[in-house]
Amino acid sequence: MKTFVPVLASSVLALSVNAADAKDLIRIAGNFATEHSSSQAMQLFKEEVEKLSDGEIEVNIFPAQQLGGAAENVQAVKIGAIELMWVGTAYLTRTMPELEVIGLPFQFETREQAFAVADGPVGAALDEKMAAEGMASMGYMELGFRQLTNNAHPIESVDDIAGLKIRLQPNETHLATFRALGANPVAMDVKELYSALEQGVIDGQENPFSIIDVAGYSEVQKYISNTGHFFDFISVVANENWFEGLEPETRDTIEAAMDTAIAYQRKLAAEQDAAALDKLIADGMTYTEVSPEFAADLREKTSGVAAETKARLDPALVELLDAEVEKLGH
Repeated sequence: MKTFVPVLASSVLALSVNAADAKDLIRIAGNFATEHSSSQAMQLFKEEVEKLSDGEIEVNIFPAQQLGGAAENVQAVKIGAIELMWVGTAYLTRTMPELEVIGLPFQFETREQAFAVADGPVGAALDEKMAAEGMASMGYMELGFRQLTNNAHPIESVDDIAGLKIRLQPNETHLATFRALGANPVAMDVKELYSALEQGVIDGQENPFSIIDVAGYSEVQKYISNTGHFFDFISVVANENWFEGLEPETRDTIEAAMDTAIAYQRKLAAEQDAAALDKLIADGMTYTEVSPEFAADLREKTSGVAAETKARLDPALVELLDAEVEKLGH
């Protein structure tokens, strides 16, 4: 597969000028490693679309930042330079802050709770708001519970987090959470992260175990803990004008294939996450289990962040979220 220089306006648009308006070609970009469950799910999506359409629709997949970083992919889909992307939901919050309602600290205890909210009325309300921004939501995959790594020392208390320079996604709620814990959070695109860790520009980062594994962060990080501070989603998003301009039969084919791919990814993600920590330890990382007391302290220190986030969002959406979370008994 040809590799493209990740410069948004020129390189993405230069992929295929003639193909940009062709409805029988779908280009889908992501920043996740080829081995990640989401990239594997997109390969399944390709196979399903091409099978269901009897080869009438071709799907070209560009994982592993081949078309630039996450922020560049978001912009490319918004302007219609590519048709589809899969991206950590946090990267969409600068465009649509309402997405922060499903990324609050310690909001979910299980992945089942998280998907009950994303697949229900809250997700439907978010889809409507996303359409108004020129993007069609195709569903949510699992990025997973985010865990903290660093190069300074084991994390056994909130005091151990204080002062650490930690890379986070460009999400205001995420950044505020780590400020509340005394860290120095830095918003940084994932394409810059490995080199920043390797060069000591930052002390640490936070990602699900599976991402830490496939991205090779064990090569440049020493300590890891199961903080589980956020549950993170991967949004699959299409350009709204492109998608709505398709024939109904074609839209149905794409939606059916994506449903299959998302279900596959969620199952695989859970399996990969369970296995990834063991591999990271085997690779030499020092693992520190978060005690119940430490977990309670983390919740207490960040308790005001959710309220602050909700205060700046659509009250009707917040009310809907609170009702749905209450149904979960959490």
